[in-house]
Amino acid sequence: MEQKTPLVKLVNELSKLPGVGEKTATRLAFHILKSDHAYAKSLSQSILEIKEKIRLCSICFDLTEHNPCALCSNAHRNETEICVVEEPQDMMAIEKAKVFSGTYHILHGTLSPIHNIGPDQLKVRELLTRLQTKDVQEIILATNPSVEGEATALYLVKLLKQFPIKITRIAHGVPTGGDLEYIDTATIGNAMKYRVTL
Repeated sequence: MEQKTPLVKLVNELSKLPGVGEKTATRLAFHILKSDHAYAKSLSQSILEIKEKIRLCSICFDLTEHNPCALCSNAHRNETEICVVEEPQDMMAIEKAKVFSGTYHILHGTLSPIHNIGPDQLKVRELLTRLQTKDVQEIILATNPSVEGEATALYLVKLLKQFPIKITRIAHGVPTGGDLEYIDTATIGNAMKYRVTL
């Protein structure tokens, strides 16, 4: 059996990253190879460090080095509002908009029967525990407008009806600066369906 060279091994590992094909992996591998030793060492140490030090926040389930995370530890956040998102990067996107001052709950996925992902594989039970132990007044469902995201939101609405809280869903529709003639029918449909009173 032919022994794989370090370069081939690196290309194989890099091509396992999401969105990275063999060509991109090869380009990245050659970039690392041409870089100085200090860069390669720093890159490898960063990868090991993220695996060793990053864990889930015990409250919102964001990726963090300290538990609870900086956001959950922030006394200025409104603990009566919880925004439920699919993944940590969704929370980061909302935070960048600087329009929400509440807290978050990260499900770490969506319901997907095809991939055998049910409520037990998500952080649903932990959300219910938060609602039983904290004074929460509103849950904002901010799952993506995909089939799985919508199914997850509908499931959570049914589950959360037992609590005396306000349940809202982020709006989906026409993006700012978009022209109606160029927007797909599903987006226009959502914009009409979730229209607001002025």
